[in-house]
Amino acid sequence: MADVLPLVEARLRTALGEPDARAAVTFLGTDRIEVLRFQEGGIARYATLGMSAQPMTEPTAAVADPVKGPRAELVLSVRAGLAETDKVLRPLAVLAASPQVEGLIVAPGASLDVGEPLWPGAPFTSVLVAEPGGLVEDLELDEPLDPVRFLPLLPMTPNEAAWKRVHGAQALQERWLNQGTDLRDPSRKSVPLE
Repeated sequence: MADVLPLVEARLRTALGEPDARAAVTFLGTDRIEVLRFQEGGIARYATLGMSAQPMTEPTAAVADPVKGPRAELVLSVRAGLAETDKVLRPLAVLAASPQVEGLIVAPGASLDVGEPLWPGAPFTSVLVAEPGGLVEDLELDEPLDPVRFLPLLPMTPNEAAWKRVHGAQALQERWLNQGTDLRDPSRKSVPLE
């Protein structure tokens, strides 16, 4: 079976250009996770590489299927130069390792929390997983492998995360849209939630 990661990196390069930085993190008992940074027009994009090496498995499954199951990588876009966003590398790697560590499936609409600011001074400790397909197209793999989906991450303040738990991901995204929220602003305030 072909190694998935070179194909994933090629798709990222096709969609986002050449990465200008990369870092690797390895957690005990997990595969290595890399985070690549792409810069374009004042936007820094951070993409994980390594999460899709293994399919994600339902937490209730007795045995992890080495072939079948959803695969994904995470993509975070922020305005460059307004905060120390390069420090997001470790939190992003933690989120990308969570399927291996916690046995969960990361899917659109999910909240992922790192329990600390995403970067120094960030008002965000969690992210909302958005729908894939906009920035980086899904990567189709040979049967029977599921495609790799590139899931955008939208930073959430603690208040937004709590509101999302009650009202749902769709309601929060509509609120952001109605308020004209710049989701790429690394120091934005919480959207009004009343």
